[in-house]
Amino acid sequence: MEKGAKAVEELIEKWKVKARSSIKQGEKRKKLKLIWLELTGCSGNIISLLNGIDPELEELLMNHIDLCYNNSLMTAEGEAAMAQLFASAEEEFILAVEGAVAMQDQRYNIIGRYQGKPISAQEAIQYFGQRASSIIAVGTCATYGGISASRPNPSGSVSVAKALQTMRQDIVQLLGCPCHPDWFIGTLAHFMLYGQAPVLDSENRPILFYGITIHDNCERRSFFENRIFAERLGEQTCMIALGCRGPITKTDCPTRQWNSYLNWPVGANTPCIGCAHPTFPDGTAPFVQYAQRARGMEKRGQHNWPSKKK
Repeated sequence: MEKGAKAVEELIEKWKVKARSSIKQGEKRKKLKLIWLELTGCSGNIISLLNGIDPELEELLMNHIDLCYNNSLMTAEGEAAMAQLFASAEEEFILAVEGAVAMQDQRYNIIGRYQGKPISAQEAIQYFGQRASSIIAVGTCATYGGISASRPNPSGSVSVAKALQTMRQDIVQLLGCPCHPDWFIGTLAHFMLYGQAPVLDSENRPILFYGITIHDNCERRSFFENRIFAERLGEQTCMIALGCRGPITKTDCPTRQWNSYLNWPVGANTPCIGCAHPTFPDGTAPFVQYAQRARGMEKRGQHNWPSKKK
């Protein structure tokens, strides 16, 4: 196992060296143009991107991409910012979108005013979505509606894919609330290196990041196999009885981790809430449950636990 892990680390390091070399060789070419729209959401994904360290956002912006528009980071504001947004769409660009798309009433989400007219999230995604060379939906709100579309959903929010279902079927889906900076940067790097999206699964998620469940690589998997379940928060065993959604959620959180690769929810003694699952949050709630309720769910067959050892 140690030799295998070391081989994987060496392979990844070689890939990083090759990737950086390839990107440096292409520095004389025009940088990839990126428009980042923030629609019906909390802006958590662009904040998450600020925490990227391999590479850091500064290196990404200075050397690899031309971030033409993002209302949280750009210095321009008002009509000047919107004019820059629409002007950027006249050349080839990749569109990154975070947040769901409010469809019930366009006044729920106005991203700005252009030439005296308010521009809604729905109008923005349809205008820029049909002009982008590629689209990356960033975060669970953009990919499946997420919290923005949770019950009772008064704004009628839907995913980017649903809002563009008659125009595009090639949207790359990066789930997570928020999306890990590596998941976005890695996807973008693949576009820069190869001119296309990485290998995707049936739901258009990059297999590189969403190939297996959290449960498969969980550091507490052995406790699950031996049916040693925590009954209260703080107990350092399997937390499926407390509502952990690792068995149904596909990401590489256990191996990649968060906050500069320092920790992740289970490592911090809290159950996975399934924020990268398509049904989040309605389908993965309650985020914490306790043993008495969990045992009742087991009797009703609502948990896929291994049978008791004889």
